Amino acid sequence: MSEIVNVILSGGVGSRLWPLSRKSKPKQYIPIFEGKSLFKHTLERNQKIAEKLILVGNSQNIELSSSELEGITYTKIIESVPRNTAAAVAFAAFACHSDDVLFVTPSDHLIEDEEAYLKAINQGIAFAQEGYIATFGIEPNKPETGYGYIEHKNNAVISFREKPNEYTAKEFLKKGNFLWNSGIFCFRAGVYLNELMRFEPNLYAAAEKAYEFSKDGYLNEELSLQIPSKSIDYAVMERSEHIKVVPSNFYWSDMGSFDSLYSYLVKKGHPVDEHGNISIGVDKHVTFLGLTDSVLINTNDAMLVLHKSKAQEVKDIYEQLERENSDLIN
Repeated sequence: MSEIVNVILSGGVGSRLWPLSRKSKPKQYIPIFEGKSLFKHTLERNQKIAEKLILVGNSQNIELSSSELEGITYTKIIESVPRNTAAAVAFAAFACHSDDVLFVTPSDHLIEDEEAYLKAINQGIAFAQEGYIATFGIEPNKPETGYGYIEHKNNAVISFREKPNEYTAKEFLKKGNFLWNSGIFCFRAGVYLNELMRFEPNLYAAAEKAYEFSKDGYLNEELSLQIPSKSIDYAVMERSEHIKVVPSNFYWSDMGSFDSLYSYLVKKGHPVDEHGNISIGVDKHVTFLGLTDSVLINTNDAMLVLHKSKAQEVKDIYEQLERENSDLIN
């Protein structure tokens, strides 16, 4: 009998949330979301849906997850090198029966309005049981430039769109048939693997070999390096004829930048001054003079001050520090 399996992808470092998010403790493990981490919230809401859990990520992230997983039975698949989401999902699919429904979620997204969430996911599961690959599109409420979009008509996908500039994002909003791409998917394991083999046979074969030679959940590094690095979107979602989208109205954010974190914290009652400025990680009085809608982030070894409109550019700072082999990203 087929089962519903929650596949949690726990990779990523949250570079746009530096200096809060580091390689040693990415954003999904920071307990600042009503006292819990995004990873813990992901576990709790999806336990109401899935019968099994598979965790895919690197060894460091798997270790960070362990304290949140006490008392929970799960399968771990540990990547020796990151090969993007198409391979990560394939590993999970290889670990399941062909008819099992995989419910694939990131570990670092913020989701609220559980009733609407469960309703949308159950619709996606129904599509998956009919042999479709379901994705979940969020009804947009602003011209967001940090998300990909799905053009749709009811449950049919017309096109997937890359992250737009501000003008294009406003046009998408005006047209009214564009959704934010949530990065959440639902499909039978066998359906996904068949589509991956059809569109990316080399990726499929290399991932299958790496999985076959894994030991105790650890994937072989040499074999893993032979897997082409492609996202599930490029490898399958944008090419398959068997896609359905579920337009969804639950609150969703990838919590990938400080403008998203700013909105969340202010909504939850975080102190904000009369000009819209906030500070994070500061245990002393802070005064902003001549600044509006700005964020001050303080950690033990770094401080960042930015206008929230520049939130997407924090990744550039992280990448520069990475090129310099700086300890500030570790």
